[in-house]
Order: sequence, then structure tokens, then C-alpha cells
Amino acid sequence: MGLFSFGKKKKKKPARSCDLEGSLLEFGEGYLLTSAQIIKSKRFWDNKMVEPETLAYSKAHFERNDEMGTKMRTMIFQKYSSQEKPWLVGDGQVSQFEIDKNQAREYAQQWWESEFTFTPPQAGAADKILSDEEFQEWKDYAIMKAGESQLKKIG
Repeated sequence: MGLFSFGKKKKKKPARSCDLEGSLLEFGEGYLLTSAQIIKSKRFWDNKMVEPETLAYSKAHFERNDEMGTKMRTMIFQKYSSQEKPWLVGDGQVSQFEIDKNQAREYAQQWWESEFTFTPPQAGAADKILSDEEFQEWKDYAIMKAGESQLKKIG
């Protein structure tokens, strides 16, 4: 520490929150996923569609075949499938996805070091990355089926 650095503040590294659940991630932490990787997870959708914020829509969809419940589930799917930028995901959420975690962590490192400008391959809206058939398969699962078995268990 030099004589003239006394009293100067060290530049603090930025922190960001997990894009899925909001926990704070310090510089260099987390995993960088694409929208296609996010939507290709039954576990993610099964959890997402029975969270307190979405439970009423799922109940309406499954129990009453309610059009508004289904429409809201469609909007939730669109939120996750249409995001162009990559998703920063923390340790508590990454286990929901069948991905190469080492690669996703490397991408997150590059993203932090580039001051949030790095974009991993295959980033962008999922419907532009996946085949029409694969996108439709995941869309159908998320909207029409996700959370059904969990709802039966919780009554």
C-alpha cells in the first residue's frame, strides 16, 4: 500500500441477483444459462407453476379448465422463453437444469469479467434457438402439464 493510496476506497466489485429467485451473487459467482436451457427443464416448470405467485393460475387451469388460468400460464412461459439475454442463476437454482455446470460457470465468469457484455453461444429467445418441434414440446409441457402431479399431492 503506497503512501498516496491512504484513504482511497478500493473499487468494490459489483454484485447481481439470481435472475430466478433474487438471491445476491457476488462478483464471479453463479452460472450463465440461455433461455433455451431454462425452458428445457420439467423440474423448473413443475416448481415454477406451483409457487405461491402461480398456484392460483395452475389450480384454475387444472381443476376448472379455466381459460384465464391457462392464459396466465402461457404468459409465464413467454417470460422465460423470450428473454434474449442470458440468465444468471445461483447455486440454489442451478440443480433444476440438466446442463454442463462447469461450462455454465465458465460462461458466468466471462460475463462478470466482461462487465455483463459476454453472451454465451445459443443465447437469445428459445423459439429462435430450438427447433419448432422441440420448442412446441416444451411450451406444451410448461403450459398444459407442469405442476399437475404436485397439485394432486397438495390437494
